[in-house]
Amino acid sequence: MSIEPLRFSGVSSYSADFQKILDRTVAIGAQPINALQRDQTKLLQQRALAVGLQTSAEGLNTAIKGLADVGQSRAVGGSSSNSSKVSIGNVTAKTPATYTISEITSLARSASATSAGYAASTSGTVSTTGSVRLGFGGTNYDIALTPEENTLTGLRDKINNLGIGVTASILTTGSGATPYYLSLTSTTAGEKPITLVDDPTGASTDLLVTKDNGSNANFKINGVAVSKSSNLVNDVVSGVTFTLTGTTAVDETVSLTLSSNRNTLASRIESFVNAYNGTLEQVDAQIGSAAGLLTGSFLVRETGSLLRQISGYEGTGSIKSLPNLGVTFGRDGKATFDRTIFDGLSETDLQDAFAFLGTSSTGFGALQSKVRQISDPVTGLIANETARMDETDKRLAAQVETLTTRLELMQRVAAERLQAVDAILGSLDSQKSIVDASVKSLQLVTFGKNEG
Repeated sequence: MSIEPLRFSGVSSYSADFQKILDRTVAIGAQPINALQRDQTKLLQQRALAVGLQTSAEGLNTAIKGLADVGQSRAVGGSSSNSSKVSIGNVTAKTPATYTISEITSLARSASATSAGYAASTSGTVSTTGSVRLGFGGTNYDIALTPEENTLTGLRDKINNLGIGVTASILTTGSGATPYYLSLTSTTAGEKPITLVDDPTGASTDLLVTKDNGSNANFKINGVAVSKSSNLVNDVVSGVTFTLTGTTAVDETVSLTLSSNRNTLASRIESFVNAYNGTLEQVDAQIGSAAGLLTGSFLVRETGSLLRQISGYEGTGSIKSLPNLGVTFGRDGKATFDRTIFDGLSETDLQDAFAFLGTSSTGFGALQSKVRQISDPVTGLIANETARMDETDKRLAAQVETLTTRLELMQRVAAERLQAVDAILGSLDSQKSIVDASVKSLQLVTFGKNEG
């Protein structure tokens, strides 16, 4: 916000001087406004730097959380020796192990059945008595058909309305004397026989001509027989989900192997190193002779102190510090990841590395909470400081508005007063011209010439 001096349009010979007076008055009055606006500009630049620091710190928080998650899960992943027979899915187990699956004699499939053919789907009758009994998975359901409902379509609708997990539909071949068939299918896999009889208390006539009772998935795991109604198995091995996709031959086995994945840990370490260096760059930019506008800020001091805690963290065991994992820190403070050191860790060292990383509340991973105290976008130190900056900016903006309004009023009053003086001087200039002309005229009459 700036004040432009009013343009002074006077009639006296002093109007240019009055414009200078007005310009000078505005320039002096604008000095405190300009100072406040410079403070605002500096404050906004500081806020932008604080937000950049917060973004980097939040990235570091995410990276440490990733290491804590790996430490807790021990980066255990699963693999199958034959995914065409058994595919492995979600793994939440934390302990390496191997399981042997054999004798997959059947996969889970849905039960189904089909009736004999009918001449029509919406006319004729399907039941001689209007009483039909549907059996599904060992439970019977009696169906009463009114004369209007006693058709293939009516029976289909009655079965579907039961909501018991059996879907009825009408198939048609489109030709022949009896092109319509009632098809029944279980909505879930597993051995669940389907029956459908007419006049269940009398003739008990079977209405189905083809039947598939469905099948459970039958297999052995580590020699123990298992039967499941689904090919997706998530309750046999704790923390492991796998899917049966094919049957096995005699003496054929499939191995499910759970092991810690080094590459997963290495990837998380690399992410941490990048996030650490990114935050360090933000801090270093505010320190030294070329420091930015956040120099001396407690945000920079706190973040720098936290980085030193992170780089110097020590635990116990064969892996007790980041350098043991291949993360070293140079004289400039920057971290580097030496994959050679990491790849040289034994399996025992690898398990100690997971113990060193800990969880979100233990070990190295517990540092996440300290980073969060700085980076949290709602309650963190940086968020609180940027909120304070926003309040200061509002206060400065209000002061600028007040002073600007006051200066505009002062300028208008000064301009009005100078305008009045200018008018008086203009009038005096006019009167002086008249007097001068009269004197010259009198001299001409008296002496015959002008004097002076």
